[in-house]
Amino acid sequence: MIESRTDQDREYLLYAIELAKSCPPSRTAFSVGAVITEAHGAVLATGYSREGDPREHAEEAALGKIASDDRRLDGATLYSSLEPCSTRASRPRSCTELILATPISRVVFAWREPDLFVDCQGAELLRAAGRHVVEVPALAPLVRRTNDHLLQ
Repeated sequence: MIESRTDQDREYLLYAIELAKSCPPSRTAFSVGAVITEAHGAVLATGYSREGDPREHAEEAALGKIASDDRRLDGATLYSSLEPCSTRASRPRSCTELILATPISRVVFAWREPDLFVDCQGAELLRAAGRHVVEVPALAPLVRRTNDHLLQ
């Protein structure tokens, strides 16, 4: 489901897409960027895939920079260039599970994860848990371009 979005959502999603360009190359993982903002829009944390560890996802990197019970996460938004993963081979918890362990209430992403590696159901699981999920498919081509090396 595609829902309404704001100029601020577009701005922070473009920031996440730009962060994805910092990812070390990988033939087995997407290049993804993530930005977490508090309810009034101030950036709390950013991250990108493989930022500190070759198995690290962008959402995981950003979430790792702020305590999961930090009160600033009440009403926060997580922006990710790619739909948060719902299945993970390299870690015990998916990015969707990590998000659900916080009070983050909104998740905004540009591109639904293609079934190249796993069948992702992050958006559906987040919605089922009561989180507001916004998809911005108009920006998906920018995310695909960053991941062209996987789509050839």
